[in-house]
Amino acid sequence: MIQEIEQLIQEIQQLNINSTEEAESIRVKYLSRKGILAQLFSKIGTVPASERAKTGAKLNAIKQLLQDKIDTLQHSLSETTAQFDFDFTLTSKPFHYGKLHPLTLVEKEVIQIFEHMGYIVAEGPEIETDWYNFSALNFEPHHPARDMQDTFFISLNPDVLLRTHTSSVQVRVMEKERPPIRIVALGRVYRNETITARANCLFHQLEVLYVDKNVSMADLKRDLLHFAQEMFGKHTKIRLRASYFPFTEVSAEVDISCTICGGKGCNVCKHTGWVEILGCGMVDPNVLNNVGINSEEYSGFAAGLGIERIAMLKYQINDLRLFFENDIRFLQQF
Repeated sequence: MIQEIEQLIQEIQQLNINSTEEAESIRVKYLSRKGILAQLFSKIGTVPASERAKTGAKLNAIKQLLQDKIDTLQHSLSETTAQFDFDFTLTSKPFHYGKLHPLTLVEKEVIQIFEHMGYIVAEGPEIETDWYNFSALNFEPHHPARDMQDTFFISLNPDVLLRTHTSSVQVRVMEKERPPIRIVALGRVYRNETITARANCLFHQLEVLYVDKNVSMADLKRDLLHFAQEMFGKHTKIRLRASYFPFTEVSAEVDISCTICGGKGCNVCKHTGWVEILGCGMVDPNVLNNVGINSEEYSGFAAGLGIERIAMLKYQINDLRLFFENDIRFLQQF
């Protein structure tokens, strides 16, 4: 009996517990009702009376030694877990995933529509020079758009400014590439305007440009009609009204049949049945010549549309400021 106890003590001293699974296995092996210690306690009656107290004390010491090892491991594991300020038993269900901003949703949809028509996405800087933002686009030296009342200039430098339209990107692309050119340019633009329900000093614009041989207004109308029907529904109609832009000739404003009343007339369309969505036209020959493209050999069209205007029509929103206020009650609807 004494020899068994001595062997058990040596065995226990050599135990190395590294996990809760090992601790449980050892507890069952040694400390359970049918474990080794329980069997040894049941044999105390066979030990001589003079040795029983000493033998019982050794068995109790062994039991305490095992329990201390198990308790030490559990305490160590609890301290390690406490270092992580996270309950790993929590379910993921209470956590809500973020959603895309309505302007981002519209941007992605618009880009996808034009990409399916063969357009390539182009980019340009938001801080521009006078050449790319005005001069190359056929703006006269004293055009009102160059005034500080309309344009944000950088450090009073008349040659550096925040771009007022993404048309500057078409100049950069045409300087580097030769026709055929078929691009869309999306980005933020800035104008010195009072912030109201229908205007902001910052908004997002998409520029469309197609330059090749024999490009006509018919090509322009075809692509814009396809875009309108893809964005607002296959029954959407468009109309072109004569207008003026320095960088296009002929120029036009494009209206779509009102998405609210279906063209019957309502407050949104001012009872006309039509809502303006963009400006467009044939690229002015002076613009082509400014970037080194022969205007007698090539022609093209350009169009510029506001993403906010498209989003307002698509989602029937009547206040432009909602897109920039980050009101969670508004954003959660998309």
